[in-house]
Amino acid sequence: MKKILALVLSVLLLVTAFAGCSGSSQEKGELVLFTWEGMFPQEVLDGFTEETGIEVTYANFDYDETMLAKLETAKGGEYDLVIADDYIIETVIAEGLAQKLDTSKLENYGSINPVYQGQFFDPQNEYTVPYGAGVQTIVYDPNLVDVEINGYADLWDPSLAGNVGIIDNFRVVNGMALKVLGESYNTEDTATIESAGEKLQELAPNIRLIKDQNTQDDLLSGEVGAAVLYTSQVTLAKMANPDLKVVFPEEGVGFGIMAQFIPSNAPHADNAYKFIDYILRPEISAQCFEYIG
Repeated sequence: MKKILALVLSVLLLVTAFAGCSGSSQEKGELVLFTWEGMFPQEVLDGFTEETGIEVTYANFDYDETMLAKLETAKGGEYDLVIADDYIIETVIAEGLAQKLDTSKLENYGSINPVYQGQFFDPQNEYTVPYGAGVQTIVYDPNLVDVEINGYADLWDPSLAGNVGIIDNFRVVNGMALKVLGESYNTEDTATIESAGEKLQELAPNIRLIKDQNTQDDLLSGEVGAAVLYTSQVTLAKMANPDLKVVFPEEGVGFGIMAQFIPSNAPHADNAYKFIDYILRPEISAQCFEYIG
């Protein structure tokens, strides 16, 4: 998933940042990168290989839970570097599937914006390096809907029957219903979560489609008049049609961080460090940001 619940690149650089090279152009090997499809421009991956001689094998997963299951099966091996969402990384760390970082191997570690560090899933920054962050928002075409949308609750309006698209992410969709009910995104109360499920059933007549990839295209084509999108999808939609309305729901928005970690038994951990340091360079980070939106 190009999650980006997102995406403002969370390795947003400080005013001063190192731009030195990492690794030797003579070094050979492999890096098995495990994340969602489309997280890096090909020129960044090719540039890393050209400079270091390390071939990047790009393995994809669809959902964070798929990643966790595969990592558990591999007992923290098989993959060298994983990029996933914050909530699942908390579980990864708790299960001992991530190794502590040696930041002395990251020349450009100081270029990370500390706003994205010290978060609940890694409060001491022992295991992760942030890669991306973002929120989910509502976008609608005022020419295709008969109601002004200001928040999640408006998506339940009967005039939107069969005219709403939502991303295929349970935490986002269930969180949307929780906020309409005045609850927290992070509640662990079973009864409250069940109430949110019942609320979502009331939304069903308005839902035209549920999909995660390129949901913005359905809004642009007129297949739906309103959609709940990831930040990167919002960016693409607004670039294609500036007349679309973007809504930060009045009930509140969820904020998530994507982060990188090295699995506990990564076969090529040193190569993972080289790749992390490479994409922390200001000019490489800029390329990634431009690509993922």
